[in-house]
Amino acid sequence: MHKIVIPRFDPAMKTGRIIKWLKREGEPVNKGEPMVIIEGEKTVFEVEAPANGFLRKILYQAGSEVEVLKPIALIGEADESIPQELIEEIEKEVKPEIKAETIEKPKIEKPLIKTVERVKASPLAKKLAEEYGINIEEIKGTGPGGRITKEDVLNAVKKSSLELKPALAEASISGLKPILITKTIPLSRTRKTIAERLVYSLHEAASTTIITSVNLENLIKYREEIKSSLGEISLTAFIVKATAKALEAHPIFNSTLDKEEIKIFEDINIALAIHTEDGLVTPVIKNANKKSITEISNAIKELTNKAFQRKLSIDELTGGTFTITNLGAYDVEVFIPIINPPQTGILGVGKIEKKPIAINDQILIKPTAALTLVFDHRVVDGVPAAKFLQEIKHLLENPTEL
Repeated sequence: MHKIVIPRFDPAMKTGRIIKWLKREGEPVNKGEPMVIIEGEKTVFEVEAPANGFLRKILYQAGSEVEVLKPIALIGEADESIPQELIEEIEKEVKPEIKAETIEKPKIEKPLIKTVERVKASPLAKKLAEEYGINIEEIKGTGPGGRITKEDVLNAVKKSSLELKPALAEASISGLKPILITKTIPLSRTRKTIAERLVYSLHEAASTTIITSVNLENLIKYREEIKSSLGEISLTAFIVKATAKALEAHPIFNSTLDKEEIKIFEDINIALAIHTEDGLVTPVIKNANKKSITEISNAIKELTNKAFQRKLSIDELTGGTFTITNLGAYDVEVFIPIINPPQTGILGVGKIEKKPIAINDQILIKPTAALTLVFDHRVVDGVPAAKFLQEIKHLLENPTEL
């Protein structure tokens, strides 16, 4: 009996949502044939049949959110028995899906608490009690003659804050009026996954940062010189190529830490961070070290277009061994990115701006940009990281070597 499972594409991925089954129970299937459409954190993809046979049992229906690596269906021979214990285990875990639109949002209303005049309390204390929904009769006064003061009401608010209505629970206890919530935005699937990945990276990696500045005058001139023969090439393409070549010379950065082993990847696949309306995606330029500048530039354009159209495939979103993120277009000089797990490093690129630099004892104005390398100190130390960053800088300042 063969299992169809929700695949895991990175360490932070936890679940996938079943969108549609392409086969019905009892139908014959062929190995490699699309069986089900799954929504991942960044794209929608098809899961193929792992073997020939018949779709014997669908364990989770469309709309179900299932943990990665869990079986969602069984493939076997027409007369092959299905393990009953597996079915019972799955059925216990299946819960009816609750659609967000069917959940009635709580109405935020001001509690109607009648203030009893015989209660000894200051006018301000009475006003606060009404605003925060506190029954003033239940408050023990600490003022003269048991009079209830403002502090008594505020202390009561603190103690009962968990029981207050949503808008009132967000109140600033030290102020006179509650801070109302104007809008609540639920985390999208993509945003939730990004959050989980960032937390995973911060908890797992010993992130360390080094920064250098690169003179891009030669690169900008070279780009103009080859424009007539090769066409418009993005500066990011040169950065990708320079990084890929530097990874050839410093393969320790093209690796991952797996328990107590550092595993160096054979291929150099550069993941490029792209911001979309749905959030951040990191499509991958496979074997970037073996591609020409033109091929890399064309790949960036194609992947960017697909990212904005939500048409990136699983193959295009997975397999990255090192990541580059460029915020120069957003007027950012320097920033510290977070490592894309399970990779060892990430390169952040800032905006190009003219700055004074010293060359042969002369102060000259040159177009420069900041390069920020964040790396996992568990895998590599500072000096090798500095040499790796120097290699990228050297290649960008000498673009004919690319």
